Amino acid sequence: MKVSKRWPAPAKINLFLHITGRRDDGYHLLQTAFQFLDRCDWLDFTPRRDGRIERVSELAGVPPESDLVVRAARLLQQESGCGQGVDIAIEKILPMGGGIGGGSSDAATTLVALNCLWNTGLSTAELAALGLRLGADVPVFVHGRAAWAEGVGEVLTPIEPPCPWYLVIVPPCHVSTAEIFRDKDLTRDSEMMKIPAFLAGQGGENVCEPVVRGRYPEVDEAMRWLGQFAPPRMSGTGACVFAAFPGKAQAQQVMDELPTPWRAFIAQGLNRSPLLQRLAEESASSSI
Repeated sequence: MKVSKRWPAPAKINLFLHITGRRDDGYHLLQTAFQFLDRCDWLDFTPRRDGRIERVSELAGVPPESDLVVRAARLLQQESGCGQGVDIAIEKILPMGGGIGGGSSDAATTLVALNCLWNTGLSTAELAALGLRLGADVPVFVHGRAAWAEGVGEVLTPIEPPCPWYLVIVPPCHVSTAEIFRDKDLTRDSEMMKIPAFLAGQGGENVCEPVVRGRYPEVDEAMRWLGQFAPPRMSGTGACVFAAFPGKAQAQQVMDELPTPWRAFIAQGLNRSPLLQRLAEESASSSI
């Protein structure tokens, strides 16, 4: 049976994050802008005929039953009526609990790849709807375009922000998104922004940042250090913080000053996910 190698699951950053209200069910209403990075987890899928779904890689602290990748595969299998199974291998590059979408991106790549490999025939919109059941960030990874997001993160409008190089610092802590969204000090009444104003550089902040910096001194320290070189920002609910630079060389110069033993990486912003290119390649090879 065919083995489909190396599907990318890219990181994302939130260029800003506002909370504009709260629904009756407790979900927060957001405004944010997503952009992808050219740094990825990598997933391999080996279809199997017995219907079993197995994660064949060990992930510390993540049992298979709670892994979004396994849950995504089972959800697609159930909703499509597919009788096939799969072995899934994950090369984990992106930090967990970092606010750059590693788990959500892995789940989206699983939905997109298996929809192709299993020939389940779901549309992108249908896959995104399944993804929303797994997490609010999953749909943007399924669609694969830099996007302005509203609602709980599922109402997406494609945008084309600049694509600079980013230095991303990974503080040594795991931030709980649920904990941050429960915090009584979190701003929940941000003023609504318009896309043209944001793209023109007129405002936009991450309202989670003060709460996270107060709870996690590692994030506060990273932002203070990075702020010496460029305006620092936090992605999602953290812990990762980043700054934009006009070229890779400038980002590298700052990274060379990084205190030991901090972790960081350099990546370029992307408005089109590498997952879309991988899907196009797989579709083309299947049609030959």
